[in-house]
Amino acid sequence: MMGSRVAELFSEIDKFRAQLLQNVEVMTECQHVETEICHKEILTRIENVILGVVTSLSKDEAPVLALPNRSSWANVSFDSAIGLQMSSGSSVTSIRSDCASSVTKFARILKILLVIYRLVQSSSYATKRDIYYNNTQLFGSQKTVDGIVDDISSMLKVPRRSLHVLATSKGLISGDLCYLEEDGTRIDCHSSSAAVAVSSNIGGIRNIVSSAKFVLIVEKDATFQRLLDDDFCAKLCPCIIITGKGVPDVNSRLMVRKLWDTLHIPIFALVDADPHGIEIMCIYKYGSVAMSFEAHSLTVPSVMWLGLLPSDLQRLRVPDAALIPLTKRDKSKLDSLLKRPYLASQPDWQKEMELMQQSKVKAEIQSLAAIAPDFLTNIYLPNKLRYGGWV
Repeated sequence: MMGSRVAELFSEIDKFRAQLLQNVEVMTECQHVETEICHKEILTRIENVILGVVTSLSKDEAPVLALPNRSSWANVSFDSAIGLQMSSGSSVTSIRSDCASSVTKFARILKILLVIYRLVQSSSYATKRDIYYNNTQLFGSQKTVDGIVDDISSMLKVPRRSLHVLATSKGLISGDLCYLEEDGTRIDCHSSSAAVAVSSNIGGIRNIVSSAKFVLIVEKDATFQRLLDDDFCAKLCPCIIITGKGVPDVNSRLMVRKLWDTLHIPIFALVDADPHGIEIMCIYKYGSVAMSFEAHSLTVPSVMWLGLLPSDLQRLRVPDAALIPLTKRDKSKLDSLLKRPYLASQPDWQKEMELMQQSKVKAEIQSLAAIAPDFLTNIYLPNKLRYGGWV
């Protein structure tokens, strides 16, 4: 069955070649976008990939696609002003059409390329979920589609949002913020009873209005909801809180970057005092290896670690019952973090992480409730922000 679906796909390629040979002009004007890559340029890059496949077929050669390796630290360089970015001479993975282990992925990539081409050409959008349900048998899972879309983005050197493929956001945002969506819908984030879902089209957001003094990135949804329930954004001073509910999705990261670019205010991170929380903060600040090809639009190098600090656990005398011993996996993650290239530029972070190594314990933000139920919102965060002169 998979063989027949691959055959159908190559039939589509033949039709696509005929379309290219007819020299169809795409009359989409280049609009100014963050990436400064216009529709016609994106179409040209896709056409070049397809023409490479067609050329190989015409010579009775097996077509091969070269994808940048998005999982290797060897392909990443560190720039303190940008974060982790993919090196220009990064290694590639060859996806062959004549190899049993890669022919299915080859077919999936071409199918999604054709979908993206039509989306860009018609100035329409689709979600990654739409693409998955376009051919569930070929793709197998939503995760497969998600990975291939990022592979294509990296291969074409085009930010994912410019491919007209949207992802459903999992993040939430609240606070002193209003803006317009691309379709003109006005979004007001001031409500203290319910948060707003982070937009699926950050690039289309405009007319941002806010008097916020800072943005607070919150690692967990539970802590975010607690701040919301306590009306944190209104009690202390005007501010914005946002959560990616753990490891952030691309839209949550894009939103933080958008706010930083637009409002020029401090960005703080509130994460658990454990290796996992620290890594999440590092993703917002420095980026990730997998998305290093989009570092310029995803990272926020000014992010500051507000808490929960390992040193806070001792300073505040958090009860031992609220502390958790580091697991073997935690220790391995901590060792890995300390070897990251960006740690050399953060000696204070390094000291905190070494303190965690020595104490061999970690703690969640919720551990502060062991001191007092309202300690986080009424004492801990206000004192941290006032001590730093931010409020």
